[in-house]
Amino acid sequence: MQTKSTPVAATSGGLLATGGLWGHIMIAWFAKNPVAANLLMFGIILAGLSSAIRSVPVETFPSQDPDSVLISTEFRGATPSTAQQGVTFRIEEAIADIEGISEITSRSSEGRSLVIAEVDGGYEPRNLLEDIKVRVDALNTLPRDAEKPIVSLNTFNPVVIFVAVKGDVDSRTLRDTAAQVRAGLLALDSISNVELQGVPDPAMNIEIAPSVLDAYNLTLAQVGNAIRVGASDVSAGNVQTRDGDILIRSDGQAYTAQEFARIPILSDASGKPITLGEIARVEDSFEENSLLTTFDGEPAVMIEVRRVGKQSALQVSAQTKQFMSDFARQLPSGITLDYWDDDSEYLQTRINAVLDSALMGGLLVIVLLSLFLRPAVGFWVFLGIPVSFMGAFLFLPQVDGSLNVISLFAFIMVIGIVVDDAIVTGENIYRKIREGMDSQQAAIEGTQEIAVPVTFGILTTVAAFSPLLFLDGTRFEFVGTQLPMVVIPVMLMSLVESKLVLPAHMSHVRRRPANHEFSWLGRTQQKVSRSLELFVERYYRPALSRCLDNKTITITALVAIASVIISIAQTGHLRFQAFPKVESEAVRVFLTMPESSGFETTRKHIATINSHFEALREKYRDPVSGESIIVSILATAGSSGSTVKSNVGSVQAAIQPTEDRVLDIKADQIARELRSMIGNIPGVQSLSISAEIFGSDPPINIELSGAEPPVLYEAIKLLKQKLREFSGVYDIQDNYSGGKEELNLSLKPRAHALGLRLDNVAGQVRDAVFGFEAQRIQRGRDELRVMIRLPLQFRSSVTDINSLPIRVPNSTEEVPLSEIADITPSESASTLYRLNRNSILNVTADVDQQQTSSLVVLNEMQPLLQQIEQDFPGVRYRLDGEAEDAAVTASRLQIGLILVLLAIYALLAVPLKSYGQPLIVMSIIPFSLVGAMLGHLVMLQDLSMLSIFGMMALVGVVVNDSLVLVHTINQRRRDGGDLKSAVSNAAATRFRPVLLTSMTTFVGLAPLLVDGSQQAKFLKPMATSLGFGIMFATAITLLIVPVLYIVAHNAKHQLAGFLRRQWHGALGGTPHAGTEPS
Repeated sequence: MQTKSTPVAATSGGLLATGGLWGHIMIAWFAKNPVAANLLMFGIILAGLSSAIRSVPVETFPSQDPDSVLISTEFRGATPSTAQQGVTFRIEEAIADIEGISEITSRSSEGRSLVIAEVDGGYEPRNLLEDIKVRVDALNTLPRDAEKPIVSLNTFNPVVIFVAVKGDVDSRTLRDTAAQVRAGLLALDSISNVELQGVPDPAMNIEIAPSVLDAYNLTLAQVGNAIRVGASDVSAGNVQTRDGDILIRSDGQAYTAQEFARIPILSDASGKPITLGEIARVEDSFEENSLLTTFDGEPAVMIEVRRVGKQSALQVSAQTKQFMSDFARQLPSGITLDYWDDDSEYLQTRINAVLDSALMGGLLVIVLLSLFLRPAVGFWVFLGIPVSFMGAFLFLPQVDGSLNVISLFAFIMVIGIVVDDAIVTGENIYRKIREGMDSQQAAIEGTQEIAVPVTFGILTTVAAFSPLLFLDGTRFEFVGTQLPMVVIPVMLMSLVESKLVLPAHMSHVRRRPANHEFSWLGRTQQKVSRSLELFVERYYRPALSRCLDNKTITITALVAIASVIISIAQTGHLRFQAFPKVESEAVRVFLTMPESSGFETTRKHIATINSHFEALREKYRDPVSGESIIVSILATAGSSGSTVKSNVGSVQAAIQPTEDRVLDIKADQIARELRSMIGNIPGVQSLSISAEIFGSDPPINIELSGAEPPVLYEAIKLLKQKLREFSGVYDIQDNYSGGKEELNLSLKPRAHALGLRLDNVAGQVRDAVFGFEAQRIQRGRDELRVMIRLPLQFRSSVTDINSLPIRVPNSTEEVPLSEIADITPSESASTLYRLNRNSILNVTADVDQQQTSSLVVLNEMQPLLQQIEQDFPGVRYRLDGEAEDAAVTASRLQIGLILVLLAIYALLAVPLKSYGQPLIVMSIIPFSLVGAMLGHLVMLQDLSMLSIFGMMALVGVVVNDSLVLVHTINQRRRDGGDLKSAVSNAAATRFRPVLLTSMTTFVGLAPLLVDGSQQAKFLKPMATSLGFGIMFATAITLLIVPVLYIVAHNAKHQLAGFLRRQWHGALGGTPHAGTEPS
């Protein structure tokens, strides 16, 4: 039997897209060799399974590649302005002209400078890291007291679980126990990154009273130098003997308070040494800072256990918990272990939810296939899903993919799509078998007959998902890039399965004899099949015929329906929010007080907030089980996230997972009650309460730059005043905060007369107040600073500072500081921010999405922002955070959509061999987008960027049915007959596969659409766009495509006739037969 030859196309992954002679040979060979087909199938499954187990990491959310370089410099005792001028400015200037940096941001705070260089797209971060290291290491103008800058990539190693070491014991015992737990965890095979949190660094603190220094005629620096000499290991060279060299060294290094106390500092008149312990108080304790962490009311040290590289979050958590159970027997009395924020529980719950949705979707798909096709055909078609999925696991490690919540959703989303090509192929083979063709020949011819449109249909899907790969640099990257990383390899593997494996399986399907006894499933399938055929003949064909006879009315009616839906959406019934808010399983409170308020004030407010949480814990305790919806409470004063300051703090409460709650209480309800209980905190600088996932990035973030902070703050106050006018806008904050009171020194004339310089005076004041660093010693895993300073009672007020004795150079004379220097109080910002070497300030706010959206608020803020640029010369504004990410993402997707449409057009034009017919196929795209909007209205969902991602996918998927339909119409026309009959017969023939492919996609997503869990909530917008868009487009496809086909055909002939007449008229007569315009 003669077969038609079709073009050959190759996929980007090197997989052969069958077509032409080579495609026919491959299809025929595998169809006739089922052993080869089965070996290929089992090989893909086994190799994919091995890759999934051994090479694909398991994590909650996908890791991100480093996109910035951090330059961190510790400058202990420096004010923010000193850190900025002495360190930040110089580092910024040193790296400003390095190629590959897109922008430079910096933060200068008390004792620290942080410069962040963002990596420009196209540059390798590690190469940029080396370039920056070279520049920074070459700096020789940094202050003497500043540490060496640490240059590193901003790598992301997510915390899997926190271990709480808690108990009402002293800080030393608590910290030592935590250190033992840390060491034990690091000894485990699957754990390599463990850090202590919530505990100050150990230090050797030495305090000497001014009267003692005066009595012995000493300075703090002299004592420090004596310690360096008397408490060090010294190498004295080596002695060469006949037996070899012998090294000589002295082991004089002190490590404990007792050893330091025995160090001789000076001698009395009789030559008897006076030791450090005789003149000073030596204490082996912690550095002078304020930090207090409690876990469920008990003092605690938190231990972060992080996942690194391809380590599995589930395995890291399991090993950690097992270690906690084993180590509990070794704990000192009064100390217990607990865990907090176990990411694996969150991950496992979501994996279970997603797998449940996948299983239910898969079952619905196979039921649907069995009803519309023979059960055997449905089974072989469905088998393509696991084969394609396992094949995708072969590719995931190559693109640094992982198994996470987003990629799992991508697998669910593609369940219904991946069988589309198998459905079309299998249904075509089955139709030929029913018509009496030999099964093997039907498998070969049925596959090749629609191989070209099916292949190019898959390529359109690949093209539609491709732009999502280029969303790097935005907060939507972690969602958008995961979808194509799964969908593209799955679709390519499905192409292999449907062209090489499925025909071999279908060649075993035999035509049923006329007297065949059907099982109940077979009888049900026969009823569904006959009902479908009856529907096509009684309803669809007549309806299509009327549409073909009334083409203008049909097109007008469909456009009108779409216009009505769009109008409803535009009248406020469908709002847009960049990212859907999803309830978290924790309520978090972050507090910032003015730096001048002191640690004790912060501690009291944190304790009060903690008591409010405890009250809510009792309020929402189930009377039967005794369990509360609030599981545990972590409170920290002196630290908030990565910020360690005496004026910040946080209280966080873990909430029971939704599925485990007996009481129907949501996290946002607890957050609202807590906000009411806290009320207004006197003097508070900022207070934020969050009960949402991804709540760290505020929806509204306006950045001002181009002037000094005081000027920018005046503009910030105008913005905050305007934001307060909006209903639904709350937690309005800015990052301009008054720092601690500063004392500025300026020398009096007497200082110069005594030979004192400003750096000498400032250094002595620093030694007395902040401390003189005599040594750094390594003790076990800890690096200790040996600090010498005056006791706290001699440096706790301005009067004390005025009275500080200043040693005159080359003399034993001392004078009070007030006699040789003026001390002027002042205040500056606690943190100084810069962007591209310009000062910046931000104002942020959260939004109640039930009342408004960030886009609405920012649009109404535009007049004020423009007025600020006019009233404050040089000041510029920029929308940052969620709004900027949404704008950047939308801009990229607009460009991506244009490229996708051009790519789809090209991919359609090739198999159709036409310039006009691709436009007929693509005419369904606008209607599918209308269907996606209709779906959001039906599901009562707001549009979001995730909805847009679903629409991008929809564009590539929805044209597949139209392509196969137009291809079939072309085949019918080549077989002969009038145009209307060819169109009508082709549409009736393709009705079943078109309907089936759309229904399988929808039912594959249906479990996710009806899932009420929080795990599925932020994935629903994508599922809604894809599911409803395809179903709406299917109904339109079966009507609009045939109508437009005839309209285009008639228009083509009318245009040809018009040109022919124009050509004839130009020649001035009737041309000879066959004469055509050129």
